[in-house]
Amino acid sequence: MLPNACTTNITITMNARELLHFFSLRCCNRAQWEIREMADRMLVLCREVSPTIFRDGGPPCVRGPCPEGKLSCGKPRKRTVSSSKP
Repeated sequence: MLPNACTTNITITMNARELLHFFSLRCCNRAQWEIREMADRMLVLCREVSPTIFRDGGPPCVRGPCPEGKLSCGKPRKRTVSSSKP
């Protein structure tokens, strides 16, 4: 258990396939906002390193219909996550 507002460093290891799965879950509007913000930032970094692999990364609603069905948020995300390079 960590106290509130305690800085925590987390190290994770994922391959490209697992990163794409992570982005499909955690870039979704239904994900917790803090996790979604981190996932969006990670996606930007991955697209800078490997734009071909991560071109379609992000929530499933960006590529087609939402798989959540009745539990869908009803607000599909747009392709707003892009590279931070000009």
